[in-house]
Order: sequence, then structure tokens, then C-alpha cells
Amino acid sequence: MANIFKNITVALKGFLMGAANVVPGVSGGTMALITGIYRNIVDALDSVMEPATWKALLHGRFREFWKCVNGTFLLWLCIGVVASIFSLAKAVTVALENYPVHIWALFFGLIIASSLLMLRDIKGWGIKEVLFLIVGAVLGLVVCNLSPTETPDAYWFLFLCGAVSICTMILPGISGSFVLVILGKYDYVMNAVAVLDVKALAVFGAGCVVGILAFSKFLHYLLDRYQKATMIVLLGFVLGSLVKVWPWANEAARALPEPHYLAAAVWCVIGIAAVALIEYFNRKIGKNQNID
Repeated sequence: MANIFKNITVALKGFLMGAANVVPGVSGGTMALITGIYRNIVDALDSVMEPATWKALLHGRFREFWKCVNGTFLLWLCIGVVASIFSLAKAVTVALENYPVHIWALFFGLIIASSLLMLRDIKGWGIKEVLFLIVGAVLGLVVCNLSPTETPDAYWFLFLCGAVSICTMILPGISGSFVLVILGKYDYVMNAVAVLDVKALAVFGAGCVVGILAFSKFLHYLLDRYQKATMIVLLGFVLGSLVKVWPWANEAARALPEPHYLAAAVWCVIGIAAVALIEYFNRKIGKNQNID
């Protein structure tokens, strides 16, 4: 029973990551940090790239292979991510069109709360750490202020878009959907999901697999050797991304006849409360696991 609950919890966290990557400006990596599975994802993906892992598979040692890649964790995580993307792609688009201030305020609260959690977990601040934070924030600001551009619809470019955008699934502060907006392929990919364009989705998905495996290896290296500096720069990215999710930062919100300040405040608080609730249950589950 405990394992079933654990797997369902991982799937729900994957659902949150997928939901975040559907929205331009919100990072699935941030959601991974919020829900406490960030390092698990990086380690599992890094294991997939190890020669010993594939040697075990080629020699028929399937149980060893599954254990090396943390297969159960990745399986349930992917179930949640895929379910989220296919079920929410249309809904989130419609919600952003009709309630832009409310939705962006919700995500603003989520990111604010996740930033506070990251700050709490980083100890020993000095001048060097502050500089790392500033560098991350500046990079986040630069990325979030890039303008969308016209790009080709060729499959090779769609593959490249998948490889680049999926990296944000494990990179807090940068939205995969926003990267697609910058590359001019957000509407194209969302439409492919909505109409189930199998060929386009297969090409995009292949790019995603190649991109996330390659990038996770590099990120794992950084976390192993420069964990504190890497996490501080990532925190800077998260803080820098706040300019993109400010409720009145987009044209749809500014075009509304009323600013909806009260509604924005309420939804921001809901986002903060949601993160606090997730963190509470994470700690409770962690304590129970320690007791066992």
C-alpha cells in the first residue's frame, strides 16, 4: 500500500511538472524543486547515460537495469507528465485567454514560494554566493525578455526545438513553453498535441529524449562538483523568471477593462498555499520513511 501511494505521489508531481511546461513562463524544473524530486530526476537520467546500465540490459539483467535507472520512479513520473500535457494543453490555453490575471497570479505565487524554499535550503551566504545569485537572475531576465522570432516548420527544426525546450524540464526558472515561444513553435506544438499529429509529435518527442539525456549528464556533473553554486544560479533563474509571470506583464492582462488586483492577490496566495501544502506533505512522508 505504501508503494502504491508513493507511486501515485510521483505521478502527481509529474502532472504538476507537465502542467508547468504547458504554460509559457512557468518551469517544470521549478515544480520539480517545489515537490522535492529535482535531484532524483537528474540522478535517474544520468544513470540512463551510463555504459554499465546498458551493459546490464544487453546481458539480460533487466532487474538490475530497472534499478539502475530508477525505472519505477521515471515510469510514474512520465505517466504524470504525459497525462498532464495531453489533458491540460487546451484547458490552460483557454484559461489564459479568459482569465490571464488569475492564472498568472497563481503561477507567480507558486514561483515566489518555491524561491523561498530554495533560499531556506541554501546555507552559508557570502559575497561569492550573492554574485552567483545575481548572475542567475540576470540570465533569467535576459532569457525572459527575448522576443519570439519566425522559424521554419521543417522536421529537423522541430527536433531541435524538442531537444532545447525539454532541458527546461530539469532547469528551474526557464519554461519549456516559453522557449518554444521564442523559437516560434509554441502554437505549432500545442496544435499538434490538440489534433494528435502523430508524425510531428514523434519528431518533437525524439528531440526531447535526446535533449534531456544529454543535458542531464552535464547538470549531474555540475551538481556533483559545484552543487551549491549551481543551485544558487538556478535560484537566480527562478527569481529572474518572475518578470515573465507578473500578472500584468502580458498584453491580454493589460487589455482587460479592470486590473483585478484583489483576484490576483487571492490567486497568488492560493499558489503560495499550494506550495506550502506540498512541502508539508513532503516532510511528513519523509519523516514516515525515516521511521520505517
